[in-house]
Amino acid sequence: MAAPAPLSVSARDPLASSHGAAAFGASTIFGRSIITAKISIPILNCSRIQGAGKVSPWKSFAEKRIEQHLHKITLPQVENECDIFSDLKDRFFRFKKNKYMKNIQHFQELALAQAPKFMVIACADSRVCPSHILGFQPGEAFMIRNVGNLVPPFEHGPSETNAALEFAVNTLKVEHILVIGHSCCGGIRALMSMQDDANESSFINSWVVFGKNAKIKTKAAASQLDFDQQCKHCEKESVNHSLLNLLTYPWIEEKVADGKLNVHGGYYDFIDCSFEKWTMSYRETKMTKNSRIVYENKMFWC
Repeated sequence: MAAPAPLSVSARDPLASSHGAAAFGASTIFGRSIITAKISIPILNCSRIQGAGKVSPWKSFAEKRIEQHLHKITLPQVENECDIFSDLKDRFFRFKKNKYMKNIQHFQELALAQAPKFMVIACADSRVCPSHILGFQPGEAFMIRNVGNLVPPFEHGPSETNAALEFAVNTLKVEHILVIGHSCCGGIRALMSMQDDANESSFINSWVVFGKNAKIKTKAAASQLDFDQQCKHCEKESVNHSLLNLLTYPWIEEKVADGKLNVHGGYYDFIDCSFEKWTMSYRETKMTKNSRIVYENKMFWC
């Protein structure tokens, strides 16, 4: 029988062996492989280093390091991850049983095509879920969520938001666009806090700057208010600014002017659970010629 090839071990750290690290790394990604990882790590066969019958002093050290690593890193993470996804699995099966199977014809029709009447632009904030708040069901609303529920102007060029707008308006032919702002918006707070010489390399700064006109109007109209109140004012002003930006898209303005598309603003206050809704009056807004929205059909739900 051929003698086994010599094993190279770093004198600095026995766990630094590239062969051993690869086996260890692959085994700690998923919790179910923990025991296999402990057995299969080559560094544990350190008796080969000093010959038969002699155990390397590195062996006990390596085993201790591995056991500590497995206990400290892997076990708690795996337990938490299993709990989280076990809950999501249960939610999915409840959805499948109580909604999908009970409305299977509707979902089979949706599998063939969608024809939503609404396009919704809302904030990415985890507390603001349009389907949960307004009860949108699958197939009723085409949605885009971003930081601050902002609509960049047409001249800015391609973005995820206007790509979704183009698809919703030109392909799905939605009849309503609803932009929803909300209380305690971190994106608007970032906008209001941003200095004129802010770091342009920040993704957040580069995005929320699209609301700068709303910030300017807020500073002019609410300069006497404290910062928190100014932010609340800007949360609504920013929605109106996004509605005006919608009209910079030629194919949106054309449909709005022809009465084929309506644009609406909304504001959800999750502190007292109230909702404001208003519709932009296209012709009157165009007549103002000073970037001021004129709205109609304002409603307040509380």
